Amino acid sequence: MSRQRPVLVIPMGDPNGIGPEIVVKALSDPKVWQICRPLVTGDRAVLQDAARFSGLDITCKIIRQPEDLSNAADNPGQILLADSGHDALDTLQIGQVQARAGQYAFDYIVEAVELIRRGIADAMVTTPINKESLRAADIPYIGHTEILAGLTRSDQPLTLFETNGLRVFFLTRHVSLRQACDLVTRERVSNMIDASLSALKALGLPDGILAVAGLNPHSGEHGLFGDEEMTSIAPAIRDCQARGLSVTGPVGADSVFHLAHQGRYAAVLSLYHDQGHIATKTLDFERTIALTLGLPFLRTSVDHGTALDIAGQGIASAVSLKEALRLGAKYCQPYNVNHAARRHGQAGAVSNG
Repeated sequence: MSRQRPVLVIPMGDPNGIGPEIVVKALSDPKVWQICRPLVTGDRAVLQDAARFSGLDITCKIIRQPEDLSNAADNPGQILLADSGHDALDTLQIGQVQARAGQYAFDYIVEAVELIRRGIADAMVTTPINKESLRAADIPYIGHTEILAGLTRSDQPLTLFETNGLRVFFLTRHVSLRQACDLVTRERVSNMIDASLSALKALGLPDGILAVAGLNPHSGEHGLFGDEEMTSIAPAIRDCQARGLSVTGPVGADSVFHLAHQGRYAAVLSLYHDQGHIATKTLDFERTIALTLGLPFLRTSVDHGTALDIAGQGIASAVSLKEALRLGAKYCQPYNVNHAARRHGQAGAVSNG
């Protein structure tokens, strides 16, 4: 990637949610343009409406060819837009679950992937989509990660959360707590340790120790409060240490995230969804950003929903999107270099475990 500032493509999200609003707000900030060139996939009329109820004055510069982007001037308040040109935009109902909105949101993502494939954009930064609207549109995916995995034929995308220097990987995510406990096996923990450390290298982060969180209170107290640490987690850690990997644990979940935030660990492997989400979002809810690794490109994302209850009111915060753009700009170059290295059989790329 030779560009001084990366081109980050932003699918504008569900048009009935707050995605268009936070896009126009974020792209009105000069600081965003200092770190990247944002390119939006979406519909001009929807973005213009979002600017209207947000009290912003924006213009849309339509990008059809790579030279259009090269020739476009940087201008906070200007939207560089690959216009989707959808029909029947006047039938969209802001703040509502709607099949048309789900279909359009999916289309924006497809278009963003194509821009990266064509070499026009370097990485993707996503805004919220609505699972119910996707379902109403018969989209065969539940969310962004699944959509991107399907479109790029990626086997096992890896999720990393980052906020204020705290980084958290997840062994399990969207399963019940009971299922999550059953999925804490020696093999899965070992594979995820390997994948997490490879992911840190792919992002160009300095060497450091990965800490594996305990599952049970006080990491089980040698079997007093559960035996998963003894039968699965600790053996997996020892297996990885024997292979020279920088990993430690299990470290009690009531302290490991604090210690990582203080700099003792490069990242934490959380064993289930809420264990890691509570830690990151309590630290800084708006600046908790999701990174998806294991794709042909880096994807960063806000970690909030479509907020249909406040959509159209002009009160949504763009802080999370600005932070997602910052991390996308920070990490996309080392990620792209390391992904290319992996494709050519060299070291330093993400292992999908």
